[in-house]
This record gives sequence, structure tokens and C-alpha cells, in this order.
Amino acid sequence: MALQRPTQLSSVEESKSKKVGFKERFIALKNLPKLFSLVWEISPAMVISTLILRLLRACIPVLFMYVGKLIIDEIIGIVNNQQTIATSLLWYYIALEAGISIIGEIIGRGISLLDALLGDKFANVTSVKLMNHAATLDLEQFEDSTIYDKLERARQQTLSRMELVSQTFTQAQDIITLAMLAAALMVFNPWLIVILAAALLPSFIGESHFNAQGYSLLYSWTPERRLLDYLRFTGASNETAKEVKVFGLSEFLTDEYRVRAEEFYEKNKRLSLRRASWGTLTNTIGMAGYYGAYILLVWQTISGSLTIGDLTFLAGSFSRMRGLMETIFGRFSSIAQSALYLQDLFDFFALQPHIISPVKAAPFPRPIAQGFVFENVGFRYHNSEKWALRNISFTLKPGEKLALVGENGAGKTTLVKLLSRLYDPTEGRILLDGVDLREYNTEQLRKEIGVIFQDFVKFQLTASDNIAVGNIEHRYDEPRIEYAAQKSLADSVIKKLPELYNQTLGKRFAKGIDLSGGEWQKIALARAYMRDAQVRILDEPTAALDARAEHDVFERFTGLMDGKTVVLISHRFSTVRMADRILVLENGMMKELGSHEELLEQGGHYAELFSLQAAGYK
Repeated sequence: MALQRPTQLSSVEESKSKKVGFKERFIALKNLPKLFSLVWEISPAMVISTLILRLLRACIPVLFMYVGKLIIDEIIGIVNNQQTIATSLLWYYIALEAGISIIGEIIGRGISLLDALLGDKFANVTSVKLMNHAATLDLEQFEDSTIYDKLERARQQTLSRMELVSQTFTQAQDIITLAMLAAALMVFNPWLIVILAAALLPSFIGESHFNAQGYSLLYSWTPERRLLDYLRFTGASNETAKEVKVFGLSEFLTDEYRVRAEEFYEKNKRLSLRRASWGTLTNTIGMAGYYGAYILLVWQTISGSLTIGDLTFLAGSFSRMRGLMETIFGRFSSIAQSALYLQDLFDFFALQPHIISPVKAAPFPRPIAQGFVFENVGFRYHNSEKWALRNISFTLKPGEKLALVGENGAGKTTLVKLLSRLYDPTEGRILLDGVDLREYNTEQLRKEIGVIFQDFVKFQLTASDNIAVGNIEHRYDEPRIEYAAQKSLADSVIKKLPELYNQTLGKRFAKGIDLSGGEWQKIALARAYMRDAQVRILDEPTAALDARAEHDVFERFTGLMDGKTVVLISHRFSTVRMADRILVLENGMMKELGSHEELLEQGGHYAELFSLQAAGYK
């Protein structure tokens, strides 16, 4: 079955039909002050330094060419015996030109150095800012493909947007140079400016148009490019290599990638061909304007209106202005286009979470006195018409062990995400000690609820850090980490590692060692022992363990759950039986609730599932 391309996006803004015109590009320039504000915060001294250097650099071309004119006029005066070398200023002018060249080179190196340093600092600071902001967003926002596309585009901007600052500063520098050259041309012949502008305007319009077309293409293909990255990763990754080989998926994945990559290539090729054709035409017009102006200058020189030095200076100035205007027009279009991309970064920063602490948040109770109460709780995922949970009502008392049972998709994990306030109910409410969960401080709430999900993250970090993420504030508390590892049996895994707790896990980095599924699960379970939370949620805690390891872990669970409120999700009834009560879910609805013995006596859905599993061991 072919992979389905993500064709529907959840807002008009993200539509594939999005078009970008001149108006949108000019509007996008409003993002530049925000960008400069970010750069200024990073290092005011470096920003001021680069501005001063660029101002000086803008004067260099005009000074250099004018001194060149003086040199030529001096040489012609000497040749025509109007003056001698001894009385001329020739060597002075040559020394002055050399000095200007050296100073220009030094200034250029200084600008490059500052740009590089600012670029690195900008990428670092913006990446940290993006990570911090991403941490404030809701889980449901990350599960929205539209918002994830925003995140993907924003992430790309953190590494390349300093180039936009450099481009803008360079643009200002070139405009100053252009103004000085234009002033010189105006003195001799104002028509040269008119000819130049008329010759280059078509090129500017054409480049602006095709830059906008390129942005529209890349913007609309964000989901497809994510899919291409996923296909490329899946087809050539150590994480997927076993399945790819065993199931013979290489050809399938390669074909899927090839089809989509070829489609993007064809769209981009058509755009590139149109751009090249129109670019050739507009550049030809510009070249004709340049040579028309050059002929005018030659005629004025022959007629005696200009000296040879004047001709050299003006021809050089005109040529330099033509190049500058082409660069400025093209760079303006590039800046406007980059400003459009920059909008993606600020759009992401503008995203606000829905799950936040109230201004006057209630402190989380310690200890919990009455427990949790679910009142008619229902939850529906974004853009979904199906209810993941509906009409859920039950109580969870302090110190109680509650098991959640149900087939895949019954809503078990969704329920615990509501309990830990990763989601808010679509309808109904959840009370803790008689207060709506939404009234508590969210950060305190999550510190008091320790969750180990079945799809826990296998961090490509050291074994010590992998355990410490359960309570990262105690990252350097070695006795606590070792205690957690001992209680979860992870210590038996770590003892086999060459560098023990300092061993990097996973194969992403050099000398990293990957673990088996069961070994990883022991590491994940150790995270639960790191946090002194009042509520512990364990989602399939022993799914990847063998029978002996599972038995050993259960013996240690007594310490983990002693005096704690526990919610346990498991498909193994040997695990479920240790709970005080069992809540059975089916299709998002609460089917049954009671102890293991009570539910067996009822002979309902739980008894049926228990019998089916028990039959497998006979």
C-alpha cells in the first residue's frame, strides 16, 4: 500500500495554493526590525562595530576610482610634457591608492569576522529561544501537522537568518556607495542615471517575481519535504535496517522517494527554466543600456568635454553602479523573500499554549487528601470527529492502585494524559481535592505526577543522563541515580557497559552502545524511581521484559508504589491483578470498574479478556 501524501492542511494560511506577490513581500519587510532587535540583544557592541566598518567600506570604491582618475590624468600630463615626474603627484596618488586598497581589505576582513561571530551567536541564541518556546507548547499542538510544519520551518530559520542581517547591512553599505557614485555621475551627465535605472528596472521586477514563485513552491511543499526526509531516513537508518531488510522494503521506500522527489524536481525545473529565460532577456536589456551610456561618454571625451581620466572614472563608476544596482535590486528581492521565511520563525514564536497556569494558581496539595474525580470527562483530538474518550466518571483515591485495561485504541493512554494535564478535557472536568485540575499550577502538577510511557524516549545520552531525565534537577546526584538503577534492575544492564554510567547509549554517536528493548525498558523504569512524585503512571512498564525480569521488577514495584497513587496500564493480567481496582475501557467508554475478583464474578468484558489470555498459557 502506497504512503499517502499529506495533502490537506488545517488552515487557509498553510494552503498549497498560497501565492506571494509584491504586496506580501513588502509587508514581510516588517519582520526586519524584529530580527534586528534580536541581533541587538545578542551583542550591541558587535552590531555597532559592523555598522561603522560598513560605512567606511562604502566610501572605499568611490575613493579608489577617483584616485585612479587622478593617476591617469597625471600620467597623460607627463606624457604630453605638461609636467615632469619630479613635479607631479603621480607617486603620491599611487601610494594613496595602495593605502586605500589595504584599508579596504582590512575593513572587509573585519566585517567578515564580525558577521561570522554574530552568525554563530545568533544561531545559538535563537535555537535556545526556539527550544524554550517549544517547551511551553501543548502536546496537542505538536500532534497538529500544520503547527509541526511551522516548527520545521522555524527550525530551519535559526541557522540561516543571520545571513539576512548581513544582507541588509550590506544593502545599506551598497546604497551609500551607489549614492556617492550617482552624485559623481550627476555632476557630469544626469542622463546617465536615467539610462541606468531604465535598463535595470525590468531585471529587478523579473527577479522579484521569480523569487516569490520560489518561496511559494518551497512553502507549499513543506509537508512533502518532511515526508521525503522521513523516507530517506527510513530507507537508510540503523533504527529501521532490520525491518527494511527482512520485509524487503528497500525498493518500496526508494520508489516512494523517487516519485515524490521527481515531482518536486519537475516543478522546480519548470520554474528555473522560466526564470533563466526571462533573466536572459532582462540582462540583455541592461547590457544594452550600459553600452549606450558608454558610447555617450566616449563621444563626450572625443569632443573634449571630458578628459581621459574623467572617462575612466565615469565609465568605471557607471559600470560599478550598474553592478551595484543589479546587486541591490536582486538583493532586495532576496531580502524580501528571506523576510517571508523569517515570518515562519516569528509565527512559531507567536504560538501560544492553551494549557497554562492561571494567574492565581492553586498550590498543588501535598499530601493529596481526597484524590481525583473524573466528572463526565470527554476528549476529542484536534480535527477529529471521533471521541477518544466519552462520559468517563470515576474516583481515584490517595494511595489507590488503579489499572486501566482495554484493547488498543480504547483510550487508556489518552486518559492518563488528561490526568497529567498534557491535554485538557473537551467536556466535563477532572477534580483534585475538589478543585478543577485547570486551577492548579501546571509545573507543580507535573512534578507531582511521574509518568513512564510505553513509547518512552531512548535518549542518545549517557546511561546516567538517561536515568536522570526522570528528575533532571538531580542529574549530578550519583547515589540517587544508582539507587534508581538498582530498584529498576537497570544496574545489571549498566554493569556490562564499558564505561558504566558514563557510557553513551544508542548508535547515533561514536562509541555509543545500543540496548535491547528489555534493557531500555529497565533504564526507563529507573526514571520513575528518580522522582518523589505522589502519583505514578506506568504505561506498559514490563511489556519488553521476559518473565523472570518481570517477576523481579514486580518485587521492586512495592517500594515504588508504597504510599503512592498509581495508575497502571498493562495488557498482562499478571500485572493488572496487583491493582486495587481495574477500570475497563472499550471504544473510549468506561465499560467496567472493580477489583480483579469482582470483575471475574461479573463475567463481563474483563472476564472475557482474562480468559482469552489465560487460555494461551494452558
